[in-house]
Amino acid sequence: MVRGILAVTVALLLFGAAPLTAQTRQQGQGAARSGYSGAYIRANAGVVGIISGSVNSTSLHMTDDLLHVLDQGDKLRIVPMIGKGSVQSVRDILYLRGTDIGIVQSDVLNYFRKKNRLPGIESRLRYIAKLHNEEVHVLSRMKYLCLDDLAGKKVNFGIKGSGSAMTAQIVFDAHKVKVQPVFLDQVTALEALKKGQIAATVVVSGKPSPIFDKIKYTSKVHFLDLEFVGPLKNGYLPAVMTHDDYPDLIARNETVSTVSVSAVMAVYNWKTDSDRYRKVARFVNAFFSNFEKLQKAPHHKKWREVRIEAEVPGWTRLTAAEQWLKRHGRTQTAAAGARPGEVRSSFQKFLASKGGDQTRKLTGKEKEALFQQFVRWMKSQKP
Repeated sequence: MVRGILAVTVALLLFGAAPLTAQTRQQGQGAARSGYSGAYIRANAGVVGIISGSVNSTSLHMTDDLLHVLDQGDKLRIVPMIGKGSVQSVRDILYLRGTDIGIVQSDVLNYFRKKNRLPGIESRLRYIAKLHNEEVHVLSRMKYLCLDDLAGKKVNFGIKGSGSAMTAQIVFDAHKVKVQPVFLDQVTALEALKKGQIAATVVVSGKPSPIFDKIKYTSKVHFLDLEFVGPLKNGYLPAVMTHDDYPDLIARNETVSTVSVSAVMAVYNWKTDSDRYRKVARFVNAFFSNFEKLQKAPHHKKWREVRIEAEVPGWTRLTAAEQWLKRHGRTQTAAAGARPGEVRSSFQKFLASKGGDQTRKLTGKEKEALFQQFVRWMKSQKP
């Protein structure tokens, strides 16, 4: 599958499977004189390029599902593109030829705001749907027992410009733990971790992430807990990893507390009378209309987390997507359809799973703020 995706990606970038802009129409007219205009136009008119993550990323696997479920030949054809992380993918959505949609982390928008890069980014980007949650994994040497123990140590944040690198910096800043960040790809980082060359590596990926498939506790590594501290309460959600997620790294009766960030299907804010907008709108219609098929096996199980009507704080939804949801009566409802008492009960169970010492330190006001975050997380889940 990977070789096929790479080949298609290279072809897209080299030959520019672009929409029918004025430039493309001129090329088509030139091709007409050579007798190829019909084939050229048919081959490009329905192509939607979707840039996602690395080869092992959840988002690339989910894009591959889109390729197979939504394929309509020349009318709609999905071309997966291997990306270099959320920061670069946003730039690719804005500037890279043939990139129509990108799957990025929701915190990337706030990143650009704070860094004052790409001014006016809020008006240039829109989202189609919130997708799955991506958990923050901090895998460290066994001798380090908490995040504070990593202070001053070498910690891999992932490749520069990647979603992992961006979120890792935010998480460590939130916990006020200063480390020596290094920027390695995750395969290299895991080898460096086993050899003791780095103290830990941070991976932001939907659980269970295949990057850890060959890693066991016998390598003298384990996951560290992440507290849901104040600075993370806007834009992130509490999460828990269990033995079922990583049977070779988490014991049967243990849990690892962490945080998660949403994956977002992002798109450029094209004018509604443009060819690019109309093409993306056709994709939206096909995607939303076939969404239930994506939630069934053999497709990636992360699809079963997705509720296409879920909102993304700080982002504005694409008009075509908003209109489809309204036409079909798909609006965000109360916390996954549960009654208020049931939500509060689930929250208490969540607090218990985080451990007594950690939750006893929370004030009543802090617990209520955490509960409101928990409600938003519940809304993001499928009933």
